[in-house]
Amino acid sequence: MYPTYIYFMAISLLASLTIYFVDKPSMRYLKLFPPFLLVTTSIETFGFYQASIGKSTVLLYNFFSVFEFCFYFYVISLLITNLKVKRAVLITVFLYAIAACINILFIQGVKMIHTFTYSIGCLLIVAFCIYYFFELFRLPKSVKLQSNPAFWICTGLLFYYCCGFPLYGLFNYLMQISVLLVRNFFTIITILNIFLYSLFTIGFLCIIRTRKYTS
Repeated sequence: MYPTYIYFMAISLLASLTIYFVDKPSMRYLKLFPPFLLVTTSIETFGFYQASIGKSTVLLYNFFSVFEFCFYFYVISLLITNLKVKRAVLITVFLYAIAACINILFIQGVKMIHTFTYSIGCLLIVAFCIYYFFELFRLPKSVKLQSNPAFWICTGLLFYYCCGFPLYGLFNYLMQISVLLVRNFFTIITILNIFLYSLFTIGFLCIIRTRKYTS
């Protein structure tokens, strides 16, 4: 049996396909999600299979997590309106990718989870999401949050990486203490992933509800 969160990921992938029926310039960033979620689901499925036959997946997830962070940085930059902050986020994409690769290859090594740069990535996403909410709640006119995909996406990212920061930061240490702690770690991560992809799904489907209500 594959982990439960993979099924939620697959559901989110299917829900994301609905955005191709929406032609709103302000929501074109959503069209990045179907290919991203397809890659994510494929990597997670392949990684679980590799682990089930006793092969290490550390290097796979190390580099994929770097790609994941850079993708989320870029998406958030499309949601931010302040040009200086937007530019800073885009610069962060390149600097983070370089720093993370150096850490994986030369500092923590390819046999360990890159907890140093992963923790930094968590903090950066949390900071960028908070800034997005700062801009959102300072808009001169009211916004229906329940029909705003960006709100659901950033809420999921903020919650996931706030909770994931201390867990992934201590992952290499926990691996050396107890098997029970490792099992509890993966249980918590599964719950966080289910919450994250459930909010993504809501974000994709709320567009359909909005269109139906408008029509």
